[in-house]
Amino acid sequence: MVDLLGTGPQYKYGGGRRLFATIAQRWCHDGRVAHPEDPEDFREGVAPAAHRVRAGTLLLANTDLLEPTFRRSVIYVVEHNDGGTLGVVLNRPSETAVFNVLPQWAKLSTKPKTMFIGGPVKRDAALCLATLRVGVDPGEMPGLRHVQGRIAMVDLDAEPDTIAPMVEGVRIFAGYSGWTIGQLEGEIERDDWIVLSALPADVLVEPRVDLWSKVLRRQPMPLSLLATHPIDISRN
Repeated sequence: MVDLLGTGPQYKYGGGRRLFATIAQRWCHDGRVAHPEDPEDFREGVAPAAHRVRAGTLLLANTDLLEPTFRRSVIYVVEHNDGGTLGVVLNRPSETAVFNVLPQWAKLSTKPKTMFIGGPVKRDAALCLATLRVGVDPGEMPGLRHVQGRIAMVDLDAEPDTIAPMVEGVRIFAGYSGWTIGQLEGEIERDDWIVLSALPADVLVEPRVDLWSKVLRRQPMPLSLLATHPIDISRN
């Protein structure tokens, strides 16, 4: 296995177009991305209907989910359909510079220009998300695959110079988080996750921002009260 979070020339990127195509085939039924049927369900900053997971939603770890991999994590759902669910953790930066792994994408990467840990699955592969500029139609641009709203997945084998005019920035993740059919639904039923809508800025937020609390603060009461939950309850 290639460790994308290592440093030095021995660590190499494991394949952009191959992963891009594999995810599309594995997680996208009949080649279609699952999008909301009602755009009103994705009013910015407002939680969608309870337990409605789909591409473009956020999964926030509930306060009782203390497993280190996902504690206070914010996961952006890239795919959700009858093949399962795939997402990336937005708030787990690594110390590995993008330049050390994918130097051609370092310029487009947003601060701090490091690889983010997308999840525990397939850490030897990279997945890239971009926030599109307002008015850009990703369907007309090779190398971009629309997820929801102004978020698209980027083919890392594409030429960065052709992508640059279309995006505000990109973020590259090593690995991803995945669930089989029914697995995520079971975790939601036992209150491991809170399902909320995403803003375009969530994907590129800087690590210094407590994204978990920020997303909760913009929700209606009483959900917004969870934003004040201490990181370490033993100190409260």
